[in-house]
Amino acid sequence: MMLATVTDRVWAALLAMREGAEPLSPRDWTEGEQAAWQIYAPVARRTGRRMLLAQIGQSLDGRVATVTGDARDISGPDGLAHLHRCRALVDGVVIGVRTALHDRPRLTVRLADGPSPARVVIDPQGRLPDDALVLRDDGCRRIVVQSVDRPRAAGVEVLRLPRTGGVAGLIRPDAIAVELEALGLRHLLIEGGGITIAGFLEGGLLDRLHVGIAPLIIGAGPMSLTTALPVESLAEAMRPRTTSVSLGSDLLVDCDLAGMRAQARSAVPAVSGDIGQSKARRA
Repeated sequence: MMLATVTDRVWAALLAMREGAEPLSPRDWTEGEQAAWQIYAPVARRTGRRMLLAQIGQSLDGRVATVTGDARDISGPDGLAHLHRCRALVDGVVIGVRTALHDRPRLTVRLADGPSPARVVIDPQGRLPDDALVLRDDGCRRIVVQSVDRPRAAGVEVLRLPRTGGVAGLIRPDAIAVELEALGLRHLLIEGGGITIAGFLEGGLLDRLHVGIAPLIIGAGPMSLTTALPVESLAEAMRPRTTSVSLGSDLLVDCDLAGMRAQARSAVPAVSGDIGQSKARRA
């Protein structure tokens, strides 16, 4: 399996493309550099249209945490570096409120060069406290998507969207994507948890899905992706085009979903702020 090699020249070219530079044709690069380019270029490229990437880290047996909720060390060091690179290449990173409460992530870029994105928390019922790490004032945009009339601290933007069908805690992911795009956040990383990612997946909103697989077996605990509308036969299952590479400590399966929008469910599921974690993004 090819080792994706993110050298200084690869990363500089990706950051330049993030800022609007024309894509390169890196024919003189090594195979490892070209493998890295194929992973990250679709995320960095600005085409004028919305682009949504989801990233989930899991064990070999598809778990994202233990039965006690311990998810901190699932992703290895190279898997974490990959996550931070993805953050650096997008406009905003989106998580559900339970991930924000349970994992207390910062959602900043620290393991790669590049800007930290806007931070978006889906919190329909306004449960996220104002002193949460994800809402701290560090110069980055902070946005809370909620359905209740709850004031937030100065500098925190509130995107108020209705819950669907009067069911508590549910907001349509397509509505979230549209409204965030209106705020200038066109390239998004849906980082967690698994239920939130599944909502955007079933809604046909994802262009790419990165599944990071760490070499450990947990044996029990929450699964990485659980859809609201599971298929009844394998003929109905999504079958995206995939590319697999080694990141070093972890494996990465890059799923191209852009051509599969027609397979999205007709009834777009709503997201409640998720249940469960998507990866060890805690550092």
